[in-house]
Amino acid sequence: MTKNGMRLTGVRKSFGGLEVIHGIDLDIPEGAFVVFVGPSGCGKSTLLRMIAGLEEVTDGEIAIKGRDVTDLDPSERGIAMVFQSYALYPHMSVRDNLGFGLKMARTGAAEIEARVRAASAILKIDHLLDRRPGQLSGGQRQRVAIGRAIVREPDVFLFDEPLSNLDAELRVSMRIEIARLHRELGNTMIYVTHDQTEAMTLADKIVVLKDGRIEQAGSPREVYEDPANSFVAGFIGSPRMNMIEAQWAGSGLAKTAGGSIKADIRHASPPLGETLMVGMRPEHLTVVSVSDDAIRVKVDFDEYLGGTRYLYCQTEDGQSLITEYREGPDIQRGDTIYLHCPPLRRRYFDAKGNRLR
Repeated sequence: MTKNGMRLTGVRKSFGGLEVIHGIDLDIPEGAFVVFVGPSGCGKSTLLRMIAGLEEVTDGEIAIKGRDVTDLDPSERGIAMVFQSYALYPHMSVRDNLGFGLKMARTGAAEIEARVRAASAILKIDHLLDRRPGQLSGGQRQRVAIGRAIVREPDVFLFDEPLSNLDAELRVSMRIEIARLHRELGNTMIYVTHDQTEAMTLADKIVVLKDGRIEQAGSPREVYEDPANSFVAGFIGSPRMNMIEAQWAGSGLAKTAGGSIKADIRHASPPLGETLMVGMRPEHLTVVSVSDDAIRVKVDFDEYLGGTRYLYCQTEDGQSLITEYREGPDIQRGDTIYLHCPPLRRRYFDAKGNRLR
């Protein structure tokens, strides 16, 4: 860990006798943009609140810039948090909302005004300073909430699903704004979301959580192209990675309901007949005319999206496959086709979801 980064060591959280965060170890470099992602109930918001000091740490240590902050009050940690709800004071102007925290900390009036002006310029809300929250759009209110964090000049920004209350178009524009803000400020940012598009587009490092444990931490490209297990493979990506059950036949072959495919996992030495899961991304599957090293499927549904097209298919035993189909002969529902995935693009997992190759 860099001297000025953040480190979580053996962090645990229990509610009564129920442990919900199980010994998290994580290093976050200074200036990184880290996204916690995972399904509902995986512990991502709880972990963020522990970093913020809003939830007590049952065991373990949280250090920021080499300083143990595990038992410190939130105001002493050098962090600022942006919540899912804007939590603005409706009777105050934007200017007063931005400066309220500084006023409570007995910051001088001139300093408050300078920080408010600087934050509003960064967020392009200078013209809104005299309005009240009720006169603002959802995107503008979210900018004010972010500005309230900026004026505190924290070491670390924490975002708890800040865009979930916005419509789809605003979410896209605010993602761009937050990415720009990170580039301009250079602060460490930790962002919680269940939206993997936000995770993939914003993060330097993605932390995939499940049941209070880290399943994988790495760059967006690492977790997408080299998932550590079948859970990460299935969670990251839209549409998700295809998972087809197969049996190891030896000699570099795996048998599926739709045919035999080459499977280079000999170093794992699975027993003959062992059940495997073969992972293939939709964009890596292509329609071929021969059955060798391909899977025979029947087209069940055709989703045309203009720039691309997805074919939803099924094998003879009812397993589902999705392929991205951009150009080629017209294919209709009910057609039988063969799908091929380049061997280097395949990912193999055992029946428990552990990565084989």
